[in-house]
Amino acid sequence: MRGPFAPSDFTVPALATRVLFGHGRLASLGAELRDTGLGPALLLCTDSGRDLAHRLAADLPGATVGVFDQARMHVPRQTVEAARTTATALGAEACIAVGGGSAIGLAKALALEADLPYVAVPTTYSGSEMTAVWGVTEDGTKTTGRSERVRPVAVVYDPGLTVSLPVEVSVTSGLNAIAHAAEALYAPDRSPLTDLMAGEAVGVMAEALLGIAADPTDANSRASALYAAWLCGMCLGLTTMSLHHKLCHALGGSLDLPHAPTHAVLLPHTLAFNLAAAPMARSRLTQALRHEDPPTGLWELNQRLGVPASLRELGADEAGLTAVVEQTLAVPYANPRPVDRDALDAILTPALHGGAPATA
Repeated sequence: MRGPFAPSDFTVPALATRVLFGHGRLASLGAELRDTGLGPALLLCTDSGRDLAHRLAADLPGATVGVFDQARMHVPRQTVEAARTTATALGAEACIAVGGGSAIGLAKALALEADLPYVAVPTTYSGSEMTAVWGVTEDGTKTTGRSERVRPVAVVYDPGLTVSLPVEVSVTSGLNAIAHAAEALYAPDRSPLTDLMAGEAVGVMAEALLGIAADPTDANSRASALYAAWLCGMCLGLTTMSLHHKLCHALGGSLDLPHAPTHAVLLPHTLAFNLAAAPMARSRLTQALRHEDPPTGLWELNQRLGVPASLRELGADEAGLTAVVEQTLAVPYANPRPVDRDALDAILTPALHGGAPATA
C-alpha cells in the first residue's frame, strides 16, 4: 500500500504554446497559421529538409514567402544574420521551422532578435521546440539563455514526418531527448509534474528506439518516440539543466561535435557522476530503464542501438577537451554534486575513449 505523499514546494509555470499531435496533423498547418493570425512566413530548414519545406510552401500559397535552407547545427551567428536578411528582403512576418534542433534553434534566434514569431514542425526527437532556451555560436563559443519570446506559437507533431528519418539519426535524437528528462529528475526546480513526465518519457523512448531500430517504418514506434520527445521537451522547458547539458554545449561550441550523438555518448558518464547524489532520480531511472544501474543501462542501450561509442569517434581529442573543461568551470551550472577538474576528468576520459561508465 502506498504511503502518504508529501511533495516539496514547487512552481509549474504556464506555457502558451499550442500543441497538435497525431498522424496526419501536418494537414492542420494552414488552418493553424490562419487561426493564430501569423503573417506571411519564411520556412526554415537544413538542406536535408529542403524537399519538405518546398512542398509545404507549394501547399500553402499566400501563407509563405520562401524557403531558407541553410540552418546549421549549433546556430552559427553568420547563419542567423543570413536568415534575418532573407526574411527582411522577402517581407516575412513569421517563420515555420521544419526539422530538428538546427531549424528550430534558428527560428528561436529570429524570434528573439528579429521579433518573428514561429510555428514548429519537428521531424526529429530533439524536443527543443518546447523550451524557452536559445543558443547561438560565435567564435567557437555557444552562448545560451532563456526567454519566453523564443517559444513557438504552436507545434505540429506528425509522426509520419519522422518515418524517413534514418535510424542512426533517429536513435541519437531520441537519446538526446532522454538526456533532457534525465537531468530534469535532479533539477533544482523540478516538480511532481516534471518527475512524472520524465519517468514516462525515458521508459517510452527507450522502448520506442529499440522498435525503430528493428523496423524504421513501424508507425507505433515512431508515434511513441515523438510522444516521448514532446514529454522530454516539456521537462527541458520547465526545469534547469545541469552539468551534462553544460558539457554538451561546450563540446559543440568548441569542437563542433554533432549535437545529438554527443548527448548520447556523454549521458551515461555524467549520470554515473551525478546519480550518486540524486537517489530519487536514480530510483525513477532504474524503474524507467528496468536496470539496477541506470548509467550502465543507458550505455548498454547505446550499444544495442549502434550509436558511436566515444567522443573520439565524433572528432574530439585530449587537446580539445582542455578548452571544454575551462568553459565548464568558468560558468558552472546548478548540479547535484560539486564539479572540479578531477570530476570532469573522471567523466570525460572514459567518454573520450569509449569506456564503460563508473558504476554506483
